[in-house]
Amino acid sequence: MKLFLPIIVLFFMSGCDSVKTEIIKIGSMETQYLEIKDFPESLKAKNVILAIGDGAGINQITVSRLAIGGPDHKLSIDQLPHQGMSLIHSYDDIYTDSAAAATAWATGFKTKNRYLSIDAKKNKLTTILEMLNAKGYLSGIVATSSVTHATPAAFYSHIDSRYKEIEIANQLVNSSVNISLGGGQEFFDLEKLKTTHDLFTDKQSLKKNFSSSKRIIGLFDKDGIERSSDKPSQREMTNFALDQLTDNKCSGFFLMTEGSQIDWAAHDNDVVKMIDEFKDFDKTIMDLINFVSKDQETLLVITADHETGGLKILKQKNGSAIIQWGTGSHTGEPVGVYAYGPGAELFNGMMDNTDIHYKILEAIDYTNLNDANCDL
Repeated sequence: MKLFLPIIVLFFMSGCDSVKTEIIKIGSMETQYLEIKDFPESLKAKNVILAIGDGAGINQITVSRLAIGGPDHKLSIDQLPHQGMSLIHSYDDIYTDSAAAATAWATGFKTKNRYLSIDAKKNKLTTILEMLNAKGYLSGIVATSSVTHATPAAFYSHIDSRYKEIEIANQLVNSSVNISLGGGQEFFDLEKLKTTHDLFTDKQSLKKNFSSSKRIIGLFDKDGIERSSDKPSQREMTNFALDQLTDNKCSGFFLMTEGSQIDWAAHDNDVVKMIDEFKDFDKTIMDLINFVSKDQETLLVITADHETGGLKILKQKNGSAIIQWGTGSHTGEPVGVYAYGPGAELFNGMMDNTDIHYKILEAIDYTNLNDANCDL
């Protein structure tokens, strides 16, 4: 029996995660250099933007860089002066899912995979969005997935399964989130939702004609947002959210924006779609960097929940790069962390994903914020 065990194990691994090789053409787009300003370390941030490239490990970023402009091209995040790495394991597993990773950012605590902002014993954990709402902050959630998907949900939901999306949708309706933009129509009672929110369901609705007495929710597809000309991109939704969150006299704002489908493409080992999704993410980051440079009161933090696909870059051949997928799932490797604005220096070096929560609080001097209420 012992002689056959290694063969059985190898067959099992091969059946679950077959290796897939793809070829991408190396691009030649010129770098668009951004204005990067220096911020004194004594300066505290007023606002926070957390930008997530779901599944975007170091090699997803590298492959996208190669496809866009070649090995010497600089993406938006490449131009940021403060960069680090994050460990990503969950409470009881070296492998994390988006729910546990987003809970780490949102609450500063490790939890089990699939759990959303509850601890391993199912005790409720207060999220940074809820903490800042009590200090008079506005809040926004943007995702190219459903707004009830794991990453966005961790900032407002408290539940023992990320897959209970109808219940998560109910928690969003009753939460303090001021602006929610993404997909997920199938999880909501849209007619009932209109009584509590300004509801947008098409791209043309992304305008300022809404009731100031209601919160805003944009649901642009049944589940995740299909990429098409009549659907909003992450960039468009993020810029709309920023317009609303900055047009107020509140204490500040917290915005989480996620390029959700980088991960989905990587699960499918689809490098063309992955690059397409990353391009939208990179343009979003470019706009956010420009916003921070102009605003000078906002901390921008960019990271990923995990790497997806076990992506490798093998070699160059005839103006193309040969890449290889090793799995259709997540891996446990560390991911990049990039920061810009007041407090960005806190994000240099190696950190745990829970540290990101506490570093954000330090950057905004949370302990000295006063309790307050504020609405759109």
